[in-house]
Amino acid sequence: MLSTLITFVVAVVILLSLVSLAIRILKEYERGVLFRLGRLVGVRGPGLIFIIPFVDRLVTVDLRVVTLDVPSQEAITRDNVTVKVNAVVYFRVMEPADAIVNVEDYKRATWNIAQTTLRNVLGQSDLDELLAHRERINQKLQKIIDEATEPWGIKVGIVEVKDVELPEGMKRSMARQAEAEREKRAKIIHASGEFEAAQQLQEAAHTLAQEPVGIQLRYLQTLTEIATEKNSTIVFPLPIDFFRAFGVIMDSIRSGDNSPAGQE
Repeated sequence: MLSTLITFVVAVVILLSLVSLAIRILKEYERGVLFRLGRLVGVRGPGLIFIIPFVDRLVTVDLRVVTLDVPSQEAITRDNVTVKVNAVVYFRVMEPADAIVNVEDYKRATWNIAQTTLRNVLGQSDLDELLAHRERINQKLQKIIDEATEPWGIKVGIVEVKDVELPEGMKRSMARQAEAEREKRAKIIHASGEFEAAQQLQEAAHTLAQEPVGIQLRYLQTLTEIATEKNSTIVFPLPIDFFRAFGVIMDSIRSGDNSPAGQE
């Protein structure tokens, strides 16, 4: 009786062990690539999966987006400038069977492809393109990496260049160039303002020359502006024509003194 009980307990333990080996639970974002006696059977999941113990082998693949940091890569641009650039790659597995069967480690393979592609693209680009048109560089990187990883069942969605490290000498040169550009724009703006001001003064002079009364009104306006301030001295502007008329009178007086009647 005791031996029968022991045999029953052992059988139950073995059965429970086999059941635990035969049951797999996959999450919503997971898929299982099933191999039976070494041959690919298919993709299973998500949910409850039953396999044959010691015959089937289930490899779990995560379908969520993977963030892959590409370390700084030193390269020489097309215009012979040494730069260090790091990037980040976002990808996800679209075909779990291809990711397991066609490549040994799809994450490491994608990481190496990203590094190599980053160096190659930097070598084919100018520094100005890398700094001013970074979006174009990102799209080019994404296209090349995506085409390389497509046989592995991987889709590369986004590639972003995070930081561009320049040599100190190049930073100083760019700073001097930017300062010179700002001074150039400031001088051009100042000269343009002077030119416009001269044009306005010329038009104002022509207008006042056509209407002599306008200069009198301008004198009165100037006197009004001076009177509003608390000044001890008031400057009253006189028109040039006033002195011209005064000069004519003086010339007439002198000519009268010099006449024969004056000499008498």
